[in-house]
Amino acid sequence: MYVDGLHNEKELLQQIAQGNETAFRCFFDHYTPLIFTFVERLTRSKADAEEIVQDTFMKIWTSRESLPFIDKPGHYCYVIARNKALDNMRKIARDQRLLDRLWLSFSGEEDNSLENELQSQEYYQLIDQALLRLPRQKQLVFNMSRREGLSHIEISRRLGLSKSRINNILVEVLKYIKSFLEQHSALIAIGFWISSWDQLL
Repeated sequence: MYVDGLHNEKELLQQIAQGNETAFRCFFDHYTPLIFTFVERLTRSKADAEEIVQDTFMKIWTSRESLPFIDKPGHYCYVIARNKALDNMRKIARDQRLLDRLWLSFSGEEDNSLENELQSQEYYQLIDQALLRLPRQKQLVFNMSRREGLSHIEISRRLGLSKSRINNILVEVLKYIKSFLEQHSALIAIGFWISSWDQLL
């Protein structure tokens, strides 16, 4: 029905605004390869690009009533995708700052009076207990990053995961460790963890 490079795009947008899923599928199929290439160049991650493209078209669909008023649909798609890609990169940068801060606390390189009150032996025993409760992949990623000192890129190559996925796993592990410590230790060093997350999230 809608072929040849969306020859009647205005009509197509009207159909989408009315909830026509076939019309939306045509729009999606036409723009997805273009948007994907654009986003992949920004993020340098195929996995992230796929997720961002899906989110972009989900937003377009949920806001479809406004489509008849869009003069340049292609540009509209690019702007949404660009904004979502930038949001994703900001999140990764924020999470990386959090990880860097917490790695310093693990290694004892950060001077923090609250953490110093926690006996190191019990501290690391609790962390090990928390890690044992996690899936094997999360344990592996954490140990490769924290204990082997590998970069996110090195870990992603070894495990066949995207760099952003490695980052997300590490953030998930740290959240779990914080929660575990809160439940299993009444020592005042927990305040260090809580304050670190409040400042950086």
